[in-house]
Amino acid sequence: MTISSSLNASVAGLAANASRLATISDNIANSSTFGYKRVETDFHSMVIENGAGGYSAGGVRTSTQRLIDQRGSLVATSNPTDLAVRGRGMLPVTTEASLQVDNGDNPMFLATTGSFRTDDQGYMRTSSGLVLMGWPAAADGTIPAYPRDAVNGLEPVQINANQFAGEPTTRMDMALNLPATSTEAGGAGGTETLSIEYFDNLGKSANLSIDFNPTVPAAGASNEWTMTISDSASGGAIVGEYTLTFDGTRGAGGSLLTVAETIGAPYDPATGTIEVAVDGGPLTIGLGGPGSEAGMTQLSDAFVPTSISKNGTSVGNLTSVEVDANGFVRASFDSGINRVLYQVPLVDVRNVNGLEALDGQTYAVTTDSGPFFMWDAGDGPTGDIIGYAREESTTDVAGELTNLIQTQRAYSSNAKVIQTVALSIAEATDLPVEIMD
Repeated sequence: MTISSSLNASVAGLAANASRLATISDNIANSSTFGYKRVETDFHSMVIENGAGGYSAGGVRTSTQRLIDQRGSLVATSNPTDLAVRGRGMLPVTTEASLQVDNGDNPMFLATTGSFRTDDQGYMRTSSGLVLMGWPAAADGTIPAYPRDAVNGLEPVQINANQFAGEPTTRMDMALNLPATSTEAGGAGGTETLSIEYFDNLGKSANLSIDFNPTVPAAGASNEWTMTISDSASGGAIVGEYTLTFDGTRGAGGSLLTVAETIGAPYDPATGTIEVAVDGGPLTIGLGGPGSEAGMTQLSDAFVPTSISKNGTSVGNLTSVEVDANGFVRASFDSGINRVLYQVPLVDVRNVNGLEALDGQTYAVTTDSGPFFMWDAGDGPTGDIIGYAREESTTDVAGELTNLIQTQRAYSSNAKVIQTVALSIAEATDLPVEIMD
């Protein structure tokens, strides 16, 4: 009966608009929720096969979809570990509850933003209990090859606030001038001494004592020096002894000509370096190449160390932690060094809107979303990671209020149709009906 179908269609209309009203209220309620993705309600007409000479109203049905692929605006914050993804991809996170179980099984969920801070155990977590995950770095700061299509290798990011770090000295470069007058006949022949600090594998300070002894000839100029290197960490033992000969010809005068070893590894003229065996490992010393004016020289009458540079630092205290655009979690120390602790990948799926929405603006991989793959941030189809930033809600309050007015009118219209159908049925059956305003 067509009049009955009108009643059913209007009831369906009430239910459909009630569903839309629910999504609108959810969107408005979360207009200030960081990382919230708005939900959209779509209406679909239902068509019932018409009989001869009549029409039956099919009504309407709804479907809802969370628009996860929409991105909100990024806003600046003052916390370096407030993170937001700029572009495609999501941050891997797990739950605080899984860490408390401590069975080694930490499920992976996805988020586009989060305000992460270290808790009492050093885990980078949000106030809602989400813990950031990443690949741990090796001791030298490199990231091993972990599988990209499985959670194996991902660990909760944990920062030790009392962490110390130091870097051993593996190379130093010397640029200095030796007095040419000391290698002339009748020269004083005094020893020139230089002490250079370095740091061993445990961050302890040690010194290389380098003595330069000129060869004084009976006549003319030898342009020759004996360089003796002693290591304080080895009890003052001599770890290197070399004979340095300088060029006395016009044009190239004063530049290093040859280096001959007595103790220690041979001089490499291609790189201008020697290698000495200090306590804890080999140490490369740059003297400059033959004919170069950037390293060792012999000119005039003054001993002048012009430049001494080296790598390595003493042990330092952790001062700050940041996540760079490529997802590397870097710890800075008061000694000036910067060390990579983790790498946070960006997780991507084929159908972002097929992810399952969970509490706390997190999502889970489903069969509708397709399999996931972990990319380096800034590589492949993914965007990069922005620190000191949060992603705002994608809710447009003005648009939602407009939809709210439309929904309220549609709801009232469907209720009016039900009242009209009720009157029509009452008149057809001649039964009294009380109409409620």
